[in-house]
Amino acid sequence: MPDVRGRVRGRVIFMGLLLPILVLVLPAPAGAAPGRSAGERIPTYDVVLRIGSDGVLRVRETITYDFDRSEHGIVRHVPFRRGDRVYDVRNVRTSSSTGAPSRARMSRFLRDVRIAVGDRHRAVSGRQAYVLEYEVRWAFTPRARHDELEWDAIGTDWDVPIGNAAVRVEAPVPLRRVACRAGAPGASTRCLRDRDGPYAVDFVQNGLAPHEGMRIRVRLPKHAITVPAPRHVPPRWAGGWPGTAVLAMALGAVALLPRLAAPGRRAGAGLVAAGLLLVVADAGEEVAGRGFWAFSLGNGCLAGLALVIVGSGVLCAHRFAPLRWTRLPR
Repeated sequence: MPDVRGRVRGRVIFMGLLLPILVLVLPAPAGAAPGRSAGERIPTYDVVLRIGSDGVLRVRETITYDFDRSEHGIVRHVPFRRGDRVYDVRNVRTSSSTGAPSRARMSRFLRDVRIAVGDRHRAVSGRQAYVLEYEVRWAFTPRARHDELEWDAIGTDWDVPIGNAAVRVEAPVPLRRVACRAGAPGASTRCLRDRDGPYAVDFVQNGLAPHEGMRIRVRLPKHAITVPAPRHVPPRWAGGWPGTAVLAMALGAVALLPRLAAPGRRAGAGLVAAGLLLVVADAGEEVAGRGFWAFSLGNGCLAGLALVIVGSGVLCAHRFAPLRWTRLPR
């Protein structure tokens, strides 16, 4: 007869390994992009980047979208975090010149602010036009001799081709050092450039494939505008070898639980509670000071996670321990 201990051991090990995988590998829900028809495209994408004397980047995007089938709107991903650098995207306003539903719903994920424009209960089709306006703070980087802005004006998250993209950069001081590169991240294709006086520069790029963007770089003279200090937060994985070692030992302990006399259920529940308290205590200061999306896994969080894993393994061992095989009479 199969050994019930083997079945219990397999379930306990699986439950013990599933939790850290979900926490460490999948830290946030990833919204899967809906499938797009081959006929969908963006004929025109016009962006105006207005640099304010206060250092705030004011963005206006006019997007013409061809729906090949009925959809509920469009989704724009605006960068929120790059490495340990974060930006503040706020004051989002949306409208539509074609009468399409233009209500905006914002969701903040690990790297992007997701702006969904449309109506969940009303579908649109054909050609529609949307206007998005928003502000970005902490976008400039102060350098020793100049202040620099590097921004992807249309993003690289669009699943459809873009026929014609145009980006206009405006500033309160003369623009002498402005550049644009088009294509996939890391591409070096120069955009077509046209100067409109000393305070504005226009860039145009035709035939962008899905997931290709236009990266704008602006360098202004030092102190030409007010540039607030950039905002940084710890990386997602901020733990060192002590926290990683504790987490590894917790996984090993869970694997050995079926072979050892497991502690009582109260001990397992206590370990889970203590681990959760440790995680909250370690991450509470970051979340309270910078918001939930500043959360990172430091040594304290890893130790708390290890307690949660071991406690959950103890509870699972007790949950499946009563299982027994019944021998049938011969």
